Amino acid sequence: MSNSLGPFTVVVPAAGVGKRMLSACPKQYLTIENKTILEHTVQRLLSHEAIGHVVIALGENDEYFPTSSLANNKNVTCVIGGKERVDSVLAGLQSAKVVQEQWVLVHDAARPCVQHQDLNQLISYCLKNNHGGILASPVRDTMKQATPTGVVDKTLDRSLMWHALTPQMYKTAELTTAISTALTNGITITDESSAMEAFGYDSGLVSGSSDNIKITQPEDLQLAEFILQQQKKNSN
Repeated sequence: MSNSLGPFTVVVPAAGVGKRMLSACPKQYLTIENKTILEHTVQRLLSHEAIGHVVIALGENDEYFPTSSLANNKNVTCVIGGKERVDSVLAGLQSAKVVQEQWVLVHDAARPCVQHQDLNQLISYCLKNNHGGILASPVRDTMKQATPTGVVDKTLDRSLMWHALTPQMYKTAELTTAISTALTNGITITDESSAMEAFGYDSGLVSGSSDNIKITQPEDLQLAEFILQQQKKNSN
């Protein structure tokens, strides 16, 4: 795709330990076909023509990254992340590589299956509308809101509900200010969109592929491997 502002940089928070995976190493370093999840994710991003650089926020005592193929990639920069995902994102946004750029994308380290066509749509939407947006998937199931005791309170209107995915793309200065201010004021931030919402910025919903899964549970690893294999077949 052609654009007048690229190539873009993507911040990838990868300082988490992924406790739900019940593994000996952080989930981003689990392997699929002899390649770590983080390598799959970053290489997928860098293979897109509009993405020129990835900034990875690593854990302070990360002992796995130096042995990965990404350690010597000239299009990858590392910063030290923080305790929570939002802290790692902010560290990436404040890096020398990102701070001067007009736009930035943020993508989960454990989403190796994101498709180039979805990246195209997200970037095009944000540039066309001159405001940020997120990849998202419409909710398909009937959604219930629970009471604190774990019984159904009410059924929600799923036609207005979306699963938030990544990447999420925003103007760098606005996102940095929104996250910094939210942290200062004790506002809970679960993704970049939630920070932007808190301060009244528009955040568009760009429909993305449902196979852009986040590897969270042990069974997700096999599903991601299957999706990557199918994507490879379809691209041949």
